[in-house]
Amino acid sequence: MLPGLAARRALVTGGTRGIGRAVVRMLSEMGASVGIAYHASEEAAADLVGEASEAGAGRAAPGSDRPTAWSEPGDLSREEDVDRLFDRVRNEFGGLDLFVGNAGVWNERETPIGRLEPEEWRRMLEVNLTSIYLTTRRAVECMEPGSRIVLLSSTAGQRGEAGHSHYAATKGGIISFCKSLATELGPRAITVNAVAPGWVDTDMSSAVLRSPERAQVENEIPLRRVASPEDIAGPICFLLSDLARHVTGEVLNVNGGSVLCG
Repeated sequence: MLPGLAARRALVTGGTRGIGRAVVRMLSEMGASVGIAYHASEEAAADLVGEASEAGAGRAAPGSDRPTAWSEPGDLSREEDVDRLFDRVRNEFGGLDLFVGNAGVWNERETPIGRLEPEEWRRMLEVNLTSIYLTTRRAVECMEPGSRIVLLSSTAGQRGEAGHSHYAATKGGIISFCKSLATELGPRAITVNAVAPGWVDTDMSSAVLRSPERAQVENEIPLRRVASPEDIAGPICFLLSDLARHVTGEVLNVNGGSVLCG
């Protein structure tokens, strides 16, 4: 077992795919108990709960009846689904030490502003930003001093992205939200940070990365490769650990050098 997160209680949203799944696996290996929030794939969630349990998640104190891992479906842009998720958090864990706000979507189709319909704009904000607000708000209610929050942003949230202005706006909003909460929650000894990936080899970006365009993408990255989900999960778990206990309000860029900020 890797050191650092033994007996911590974690919740990961968007936890059954891509980066979220890699974070759940890594947290499990580090000894945390993990709740997995997901939207649609019950089978993937069940498989991941089993995998997390086998990895030794939830090494709690002797005699504890805390589950090692569990999952809960829902649309996290809907307040009633978020309420149900956090009822489950309290019933299973009694509180929360670590929260990873990862749920979100990206539309691979480029949509210039003149063709970006209001409904598409609103839905992107609901899924990518309102869900972060609703879940983070409830997570804070469950937390004590020493807890950690990590929210997933993107390089698009810092430099913008032509044809994806609605996506970039949500990810930029997450950065501002993170910095605001870091100041607000600092006196409670709760850290809040963001991780901003570039290209990541997941289902979300498969249309580009499974095409001849991948070579061009890789050529624009100084490290000359696309990140794996595990490449993003590692920095997230660092920020969740006591190694980062004096880090808050930061945006950790994990993009192979493709976007240099700071």
